[in-house]
Amino acid sequence: MTKVIVLGLLALFIISILGLHFVGKMSFYKISTRLFSAMTLAVLVFIVLFVVVKGAMSFNPSMLSLKYSTENLSMGPAIVTTLLTVVLSILLASPIGIFTAIFLVEYTRVENKLVRAIRLATETLAGIPSIVYGLFGMLFFGLKLKMGFSVISGVLTVSIMILPIIIRATEEALKSVHPSVRQGSLALGAGKLRTIFKVVLPIAIPGILSGIILSVGRVVGETAALMYTLGTATSLPTSLKSSSRTLALHMYVLSSEGKHVGEAYASGMVLLILVLIINWSSTKLANKLSEVE
Repeated sequence: MTKVIVLGLLALFIISILGLHFVGKMSFYKISTRLFSAMTLAVLVFIVLFVVVKGAMSFNPSMLSLKYSTENLSMGPAIVTTLLTVVLSILLASPIGIFTAIFLVEYTRVENKLVRAIRLATETLAGIPSIVYGLFGMLFFGLKLKMGFSVISGVLTVSIMILPIIIRATEEALKSVHPSVRQGSLALGAGKLRTIFKVVLPIAIPGILSGIILSVGRVVGETAALMYTLGTATSLPTSLKSSSRTLALHMYVLSSEGKHVGEAYASGMVLLILVLIINWSSTKLANKLSEVE
């Protein structure tokens, strides 16, 4: 523990020094921006180092097994469930969020009652605590629709949670496209729908992907909503009606028991690496799409 803290503080100090290395005669504002930027990066490095070092001490390759037992608290089923939940929720929420944003930006020039109602609903959904989503998902999907603790119940719940993120990001991405692009397409004879899908959306794809990346992070790190809908079963899900647990839930359960803190750190390390890989891949994809366009 002490070694990890020392390494983190050392990284914080080194990065802060590097940020001030070229201060010279810079103004107070430049010094402040560089210093706080270095501190922000240092905090990230400290968190990553802390989790990775602590997790590596307790990690064992057998923990990636797809079979959970009392002797081997495997995170394999949790990893599979996490990826399944992320993919299904993004596939479900993305079309709804993107088309809603297209309607708000491209087809509503005047703030009528419908537009105000949609924006109010989006803002309200964004501000609802995740525990309330979990309670709603348990009562509606789990009990009313008789889905119980299942993957599909958890996916539907988190899909509603990430809708505001996708809608907001898509709106901003569409608004960033210069009006002259639309006018040029229309002047060449393209229709409204063709202009949106062939001209505007390809330009806005990097911004839309940024919203999807944020949504992925929300789903991967969610615990409260999934605890009430997905459940905490340790087995690998065999169907969408099966109960299981995500990696974040797996880490929470292990840490809350107090007997498997090392395994919880190892799960946190794998979760952090998984998030970094997803973010890196999504960023690369967005850059590639931007270059093509």
